[in-house]
Parts: sequence; structure tokens; C-alpha cells
Amino acid sequence: MQEETTTTTEEKVVVEESADREVLLFFGNSITAGYQLDVEDAFPALIQDRLDSMGYSYQVVNAGLSGETTAGGLNRIDWVLQTIPDVFVLELGANDGLRGLDLKVTKQNLMAIIDKVRTANPEVKILLTGMLVPPNMGEAYAEEFRNIFPAVAEEKNTALMPFILKDVAGEPELNLEDGIHPTEEGHKILAKNIWPYLKPLLEKK
Repeated sequence: MQEETTTTTEEKVVVEESADREVLLFFGNSITAGYQLDVEDAFPALIQDRLDSMGYSYQVVNAGLSGETTAGGLNRIDWVLQTIPDVFVLELGANDGLRGLDLKVTKQNLMAIIDKVRTANPEVKILLTGMLVPPNMGEAYAEEFRNIFPAVAEEKNTALMPFILKDVAGEPELNLEDGIHPTEEGHKILAKNIWPYLKPLLEKK
């Protein structure tokens, strides 16, 4: 895997104001944003399609930003929380690992983001998605990185999807030429895989 070299300056955020819909907010990096894809082909939009087809009354907000680190996410979260989520999916950390950042700080940032979201809505339901990094920085670093996500989920009592790129990472036909970012077909698998972790957090009115 290589570090992302493209950072977008504008977020792909899709919001439709609707008083009768609760908000499902995806907060992440290029995976959530749907790097080099139309926003409607990224997995959050596919989750919206599934919700609509199954009669769930949720409005999905895609607050993904390519190149985002956990520090960047912590700096950005207050602005994003102008839209108060009922369900919050946190998909950050990959860029920290790819850049070899201090993982103690990564963990602190993830927990601080969760704290801010819960301050905005104490009743919010949170799903944290895990990530893996290659052993470029050494096996010890890769292991410490992998362990961050279950540790944060336990300490902050959130739901956990162990690996957001399950069944997609390392599959050439499911990733763009950079070998990192999922294709349209890859995002379909992401949406399928995240659903069992997301569904228990949702309410059907």
C-alpha cells in the first residue's frame, strides 16, 4: 500500500434536510468519500439505497475527506457536527498508519472524536471501523495499529467492524490502479460487509 497523494479540498457531503428522518453520518477519509468515484457510487450512498428499499427513515450524510488523518478529523469534527447524527460511523486511521504517525496520538484522536460526537448527542449510536496496514513500518507497528480499534471500541463502548476493507483489500479487480482505493464494485462489497454491523444500531419507525 502507498500513502494517498491526492487530498481534496472540498468534502463530498450529501445532505437533504428532512424533519422526519434521523441522520446516519459517515465520517472518514477517501474510503468513505469514494475516491475517484461519483459520490453516489461510494458505499455510504449504497447504504442509503438499502435503507430506502427496506423502509428505514434515515438520511445518510457522507462526510468523507480524502487524505484525512485522525488529527485532521478531530479538527474538522466540530464543523461536521453542525448536522447532529443519530448514528455515527467513524472510519479514520488509515492515513495515520500509512504515514507512520504516533499511534498513541491516533488512539487519543479517535477517542476525542467519539467524545465530541457524544457531547453533541448523548444518545448517538457509534460504529467504529478498523483498518490494517502493511508491515512497512515493522511488524510491531502493524500489530499496534491493528489493536487500536478494538481497544477504542471497548474503552468507548462502541460497535466495531474489525476491518473496513474485508474481501476488498489486495484484490486487484476491486481496487483502482493505485491498489489502495476500492472501485465501484469494491464499494458494493464494502456496503454489503458493513451492513451486519450497522443494522443493529438502526431503528425502523
